[in-house]
Amino acid sequence: MKVYDGNDIRNVALIGHLNSGKTSLTSAMAYTSGATNRLTRVDEGNTLTDYDEEEINRKITISSAIAALEWKKTKINLIDTPGFNIFTNEVKQTLIAAEAALVVVDGVAGVEVQTEKTWAIAEEYGLGRAIVINKLDRERADFERTLESIHERFGRHAVPIHLPIGKERDFKGVVDLVTMKAFLYSPNGDGKAKETDIPADMMEAAQQAHEVLVEAVAEGKDELMQEFFDTGTLPAEHIRDGILDEMREGQVFPVLCASGFTNIGIDHLLDFLAEYMPAPTKHAPVKATLNGQEVERPISPEGPASLFVFKTVADVFAGRVSYFKVMSGVLKNDQHLFCVRTNTDERLAHIGVLQGKTIVPVTELRAGDIGAVAKLKDTLTGDTLAEKSMLITYPPVKLPEPSIAYAIQAKTRNDEDRMGNGIARILEEDSSLRFYRDPQTKEFLLAGSGQQHVEIIVSKLKRRYNVDVELRAPKIPYRETIRGSADVHGRHKKQTGGHGQFGDCRIRMSPLPRGGKFEFANEIFGGAIPRQYVPAVEKGILEAAERGFVAGFPVVDFKVVLYDGSYHDVDSNELSFKLAGRKAFRLAMEQAKPALLEPIMNVEVQAPVEYAGDLMGDFNSRRGRVSGMDTKGATQIIRAQVPMSEMLTYQNDLTSMTQGRASFTMDFDHYDYVPQQQADKIIAAAKAARTGEEEEEE
Repeated sequence: MKVYDGNDIRNVALIGHLNSGKTSLTSAMAYTSGATNRLTRVDEGNTLTDYDEEEINRKITISSAIAALEWKKTKINLIDTPGFNIFTNEVKQTLIAAEAALVVVDGVAGVEVQTEKTWAIAEEYGLGRAIVINKLDRERADFERTLESIHERFGRHAVPIHLPIGKERDFKGVVDLVTMKAFLYSPNGDGKAKETDIPADMMEAAQQAHEVLVEAVAEGKDELMQEFFDTGTLPAEHIRDGILDEMREGQVFPVLCASGFTNIGIDHLLDFLAEYMPAPTKHAPVKATLNGQEVERPISPEGPASLFVFKTVADVFAGRVSYFKVMSGVLKNDQHLFCVRTNTDERLAHIGVLQGKTIVPVTELRAGDIGAVAKLKDTLTGDTLAEKSMLITYPPVKLPEPSIAYAIQAKTRNDEDRMGNGIARILEEDSSLRFYRDPQTKEFLLAGSGQQHVEIIVSKLKRRYNVDVELRAPKIPYRETIRGSADVHGRHKKQTGGHGQFGDCRIRMSPLPRGGKFEFANEIFGGAIPRQYVPAVEKGILEAAERGFVAGFPVVDFKVVLYDGSYHDVDSNELSFKLAGRKAFRLAMEQAKPALLEPIMNVEVQAPVEYAGDLMGDFNSRRGRVSGMDTKGATQIIRAQVPMSEMLTYQNDLTSMTQGRASFTMDFDHYDYVPQQQADKIIAAAKAARTGEEEEEE
């Protein structure tokens, strides 16, 4: 593949709902452009961009992949993104490398919820957008009905520039409403079209659609509006110019027709991407930090080379593979750049462009292009590489915290030894994952965007790194606290011949505000307890608090004042006072009205408006409190605070309630009292577990 200037490059992300046909369209465009030698199918497991074994087995896109094509002296970097809602973060992370988005809509299902979510991300990034109605060859596919759903979701600025010829199995061509010509395709799927006149039975509909297109384009520019008033129409070249400018400004969203399965309309789709989608050098300047100052810089071949790493893939054989976009200058093969975050030198040996999983070697890449390189030492997703003469930093994408966590445990000792390394490699390529140890429950937790997300990671661990692990719901990190006060006397006395043990202390215990943790105050006067033994009393109280009182959970949010005691010149020591402090703590807890606390989570759900009532009712059944609601288009956003214990099965329940059309995020907010009915059950379960452990030890 030859080297392209930024003006001749198009970085286009295919976005849309699951099963809308993004991967099939990518394969069809690769075949039509000559990048591959045959038309591949998702159901056959041989597509260009769904090459991971998990993707082949599940027949869904899990990770964004890139296919570089050449079409009419233009290089098109297609970014095939996932359509499953739990991988929205993957879409958000990779869309940063694009200047335009091709929104793929199923000709049967119309606009679905994930289409709206990814549209919103593209809008946030300021990407030019076009829409392609795919799968028009399927049974019950309907262009007009799908177009109406597009207008309902995205407004009347979505304007067809194609009309389909034929319907369902008889879909055989497209009418180009810019040139007012028709194109019929051969049924063998070779993608070759024959130019012809518009069918007579479509002429009236085509003329009406052409007029709608001309009016929409004319409305966006004063000079075109004047020409339209003067002549009543616009020539094809002025329509093209108008679409090009107004797409960039978000005033027009062209709607095209295609079928990736039968390879109809794909050449016109490629023509559209090459002619209308913005070049990276024509896109809005990007934000960056240079010498501590925020700046905006255009993507330009001028100046020192810099690049932004937007994705990392952990390859078992090639090691770490970094996907990057050249932001300035010209990147040469074997060049050395500086990782700004780590202050380390990186050698970019064997740079190349991506054809799915294959890296095609190139000698250089110019500003605006997308490439890949293997085996960088310290560079991770979100890092900037630059020449030392210009240490610029491009901001990484901010992703929300994972919404669900599972306890993860290795099945064998060998798996345990390999698990850490395997998860570390996977974390490098999936920035939306978290892996950590809960300090209270002592469990290792793997957190992701949903149950299926975490299950896929477990499958990858087994397949790539031969690590078998088990998943289970995490233990809820309950805590204990006090509602009242206590004044107690704790004494430890033991005589066994020779030196004995003696520690004696008096303490007052009182509650602290939520989040106050623990306070210890020493009010000993007159040497009732020698100074060196006071820390031992505090240590004994803390150790006892860590083991809990009513159910074995740590005690928090309380204050202890040590105000009196006594000691023995011979028998007193640190151990004795630690044991006295421990005894005093237990006596105080009996008087201070102990209570259980549970973690309360902030939950935000995004779902179609029609499900709002069901979702709010479900929150009420989970002891949740709705704290706010917003509406954005056809999407209802519901915010609530819900106990963590009630959210363990929420992912599956939400999918069932909304037919998979909703998503949620969740993060910890605060601790609050457990209602007595639930607290009794938790305490009983904890006592039963302790009894079982004691019996096993015996």
